[in-house]
Amino acid sequence: MNPLYHLVAMRARHRCEYCRAPEVIFNLEFEVEHITPQSAGGTDHEANLALACRSCNLLKSDRTTAIDPATSAESRLFHPRHDDWSDHFFVEPATGQIGGLTSVGRATLELLRMNGPLQIVARRQWIRLGLFP
Repeated sequence: MNPLYHLVAMRARHRCEYCRAPEVIFNLEFEVEHITPQSAGGTDHEANLALACRSCNLLKSDRTTAIDPATSAESRLFHPRHDDWSDHFFVEPATGQIGGLTSVGRATLELLRMNGPLQIVARRQWIRLGLFP
């Protein structure tokens, strides 16, 4: 376990900082991920660390940009330390889908596949249980 896990998890309120999945419903702790990858000069400083579910962490990998499907232009990804989630995303409670409000939001949604069938089914349950958003 990352020695800064507890600090990062508390700051994130035990939610994935990308898709907002609640850590409490998983049977393992979420991962501490480098927002700017070490391969791109990112550090282990707490300002460069985010709590991520396994899916978001694997799909993000060492990426910092992705293609915005609305414009086909490359966009930076959502940055949990610099961006406010609600500026870039919204949730449709009836369907459980997350929508992108900006190029950053849309590119992040696309890369991290936040609206995959399993994510939507799970998110709808989390909404019903009052665990999301």
